Amino acid sequence: MKDAATFWDKIAPKYAQDPIKDMASYEYTLERTKSYLGSDDRVLELGCGTGSTSLLIAPDVRQIIGTDISPAMVDIAITKAKAADITNTEFRVATARQSTEVLETFDAVLGFNLFHLVPDAEDVFAGINKVLPRGGYFISKTPCLGDKSVGFKRFLFKAMIPPMQWLGKAPFVRFLTNKEYEDALIFAGFEIVESGNFPAISRYVVARKT
Repeated sequence: MKDAATFWDKIAPKYAQDPIKDMASYEYTLERTKSYLGSDDRVLELGCGTGSTSLLIAPDVRQIIGTDISPAMVDIAITKAKAADITNTEFRVATARQSTEVLETFDAVLGFNLFHLVPDAEDVFAGINKVLPRGGYFISKTPCLGDKSVGFKRFLFKAMIPPMQWLGKAPFVRFLTNKEYEDALIFAGFEIVESGNFPAISRYVVARKT
């Protein structure tokens, strides 16, 4: 299996060009996310990829910082921000864990389509809790590929992904269930405010620091 940064660097150009597969679900969760954010908020997006979501949220907040493990992804995000003349964004190369070990605080932390790819996700959740104030929001959408709601596809994923990883065609993947994911957030010191599957394979969760 390839190093994660190398894997994502290689696919970054194609990733940037690929259309969103379920635009209706993306737009719905984007608007739900914006409803929890304020114009004076400082926001951190983990695993920002090429920055598309950060740039859409930027007009609604004071500042958004996007981080990603892939330098190639971050380069694309910076280029897009400059082209759009969006000045309240900052993009950094960092793992999810490194992003929460900085001496900074945020009003909200976001992470979309990320945590099934993070081996130390539970440690990251604890770090997120530390950089948020009491009542701050952690908003995420995570494919829970091990959940029964995925149906028969979960068995196909478990059969297909290991050989793809061996060939360097897939990154590290965790097969979480919806309950395992939400229980991990609760253990890290969050309460679940809102959750749902949008689309069916992905668990959207709004969690608040208690």
